[in-house]
Amino acid sequence: MDRTGMPVKRVAAVLVALVTLAACTSGSGEDTGDSAAPPKPGKVRLPPRNAGFDYQIGGAYPPPSGVRVIARDRAADPAPGLYNICYVNAFQAQPDARDDWPADLLLRDKKGAVVMDGDWDEALLDIGTPAKRKRIAVRINQWVDNCAAKGYDAVEPDNYDSYTRSRGLLTADDAMSFIKLLSSHAHARGLAVAQKNTVELVGLRSRTGLDFAVAEECGAYDECGAYAEAFDDRVVVIEYTDRGLEKARSGFGDRLSIVRRDVQVSTPGDDGYVRE
Repeated sequence: MDRTGMPVKRVAAVLVALVTLAACTSGSGEDTGDSAAPPKPGKVRLPPRNAGFDYQIGGAYPPPSGVRVIARDRAADPAPGLYNICYVNAFQAQPDARDDWPADLLLRDKKGAVVMDGDWDEALLDIGTPAKRKRIAVRINQWVDNCAAKGYDAVEPDNYDSYTRSRGLLTADDAMSFIKLLSSHAHARGLAVAQKNTVELVGLRSRTGLDFAVAEECGAYDECGAYAEAFDDRVVVIEYTDRGLEKARSGFGDRLSIVRRDVQVSTPGDDGYVRE
């Protein structure tokens, strides 16, 4: 089961983001073999704007009253009658699933050590070449197929920003090339695809085939406007503090789908459960 109850970490260094963005916009222009056709109009269903939202990736429970959009882990079933987003950890390996990945698909430094996301004890996947991207996409797309078979409306590939934690071994171009493979496959299965965080790449969504955004703490970090502009207000927002919720609602409460959750994304009855 993917990241039971753990939200994504924030990009720690703005400087890293700016450098990698510059790299992605000044590439060599050579064919990487990662082309992905955009979806045909009307092929996927987009989430409604400014709708009641709940973020349940830590465990499914009956949707609260007024909820129209819901996100759940890929292991869970969708909620009948709602717009359902399927969470998958697409760019990193879960701690309990690291050994399931071929050793050469885990990103390694010059000494051969696996590059880790220390906050979550997750190994980064090596999306640094077209051949490896395609091999990794085969596995992730099996999860996407399962989301579609269960009746989900959309998929949320997490850790799009993992290149910023790669010690310079991966680039924004690598991340965009990989997510194009996922979005093309998901669109063919009738699923919309969310951009998860990674505000520095919102202006390049035309290159990735992404349809809407799932933004953590965009109120707290004054990023909601960038997502709203790039995705025409089709943005679902998760805030983890009262202050973040206040800022998101004051600026975008009549435009975006916003919820306040506890950091553990726990279920009702658990200590610390929060949903506003």
